[in-house]
Amino acid sequence: MGWARRLIDMRDTLARMVLLDLSGVGYLVFGTQARPAPTDTQWILAVLAFAVALVFHRRPLVNLVMQAALLAVAITLIDDLTINQVGASWALLEVTMRAPRARTIWLATGLLIVVDLTDSIGDPVDRVVSGVFGLILEVGVPVLLGLVIRTNRELGRQALERAAAEQRRHESETRAARADERSAIARELHDVVAHHVASMVLRVGVARHVLHDLDPRVGEVFDDVHGTGTAALADLRQLVAVLRNPDGVRGDAALTAIEPSALPAALGAAVDRARQAGVTVEADIDPGVGSLDAVRGLAVLRLTQEALTNVAKHAGPSALARLSVSVDDGAVHWEVSDNGRGWVPAAVPPGGGHGITGMRERVEVLHGQLEAGPTGAGWRVRTVLPAPVPAPASSPTASSASPAVTPASSAPRGPRASAGPHAPEPA
Repeated sequence: MGWARRLIDMRDTLARMVLLDLSGVGYLVFGTQARPAPTDTQWILAVLAFAVALVFHRRPLVNLVMQAALLAVAITLIDDLTINQVGASWALLEVTMRAPRARTIWLATGLLIVVDLTDSIGDPVDRVVSGVFGLILEVGVPVLLGLVIRTNRELGRQALERAAAEQRRHESETRAARADERSAIARELHDVVAHHVASMVLRVGVARHVLHDLDPRVGEVFDDVHGTGTAALADLRQLVAVLRNPDGVRGDAALTAIEPSALPAALGAAVDRARQAGVTVEADIDPGVGSLDAVRGLAVLRLTQEALTNVAKHAGPSALARLSVSVDDGAVHWEVSDNGRGWVPAAVPPGGGHGITGMRERVEVLHGQLEAGPTGAGWRVRTVLPAPVPAPASSPTASSASPAVTPASSAPRGPRASAGPHAPEPA
């Protein structure tokens, strides 16, 4: 029954009109064999009705007015009004199905009734009554059928809207449930990680005070480990505060952004930390990074910290790393590569951590794409962060972010092959 549905589909008006015109031609050619042949006037009025139906098939109200005018002319000139009556009735059906307002339907119905009743002027009462009943077929049936189709179409539209609303509600509930679950997991992770980090910081602090006559270089390592652990604990507490009561923290951007002017110094600190670990780092940092927005600035910093930490872990302290950060037409071009001349820590399990995965998710949030994989004997990670789309004037920006950002710790990137390249699995 697909063809039947198409005939009442609003988009297939031309198909309906062509079918109607072909039916009219068939009536004139074959339906009048038992009657006198159609006159020239009847053919002219029929052809005009066919042409009007085809030309104005997308303008039902105009089609109705034209068909009603042709019917009025036919009433005064010819005896067989079948073609013009059917054309006017079909035009009324189209108006009923497609009119944007109900008032248009009733005005069109009234127009056709008035035109039909002009054929009964001066007739006896019994013929007038017969003509009134004839209006049930010519006017009543098209209006009734059009209203049924119109109502069914409206009910179908409402059903689709309800289904779409239900789908959106289900997706919203699913996202909320996933967010709640992630928050719970994050809090549990904090409880576990914070305990061990606090224990490490405490022991390092004790070692700093108990051990005397240490090599200054060892003391610097103790101080660095103690400071890093203390900063990590502070970050953990801030993040969990947001997870437990996100509405109570004014401006989450304070934890997800960085003051633009602080970015060059933060990148320099990340490079210095990698050099302290023994990695030779060649840094080419565009001074234009100081003009980046806060969110992309933090992304660049976190990507740099993660990548350089992975170099130290997987390429070894003798590795040579190259950091390149440039700004071109508002887009940030970022890349870290190494020569792969290092060793593989035996303690790194197959599969690694979630460093690359986290980097990729952070980049995709900013509508970029992270490329990570072996290159030559080493490993390369790069991306392009596109320029942000200007936000509406009323929307808040992330420019109110806190300038204090501490380097984040990094998860392992994964094992390295014996030839040198890093494994391409997420870390």
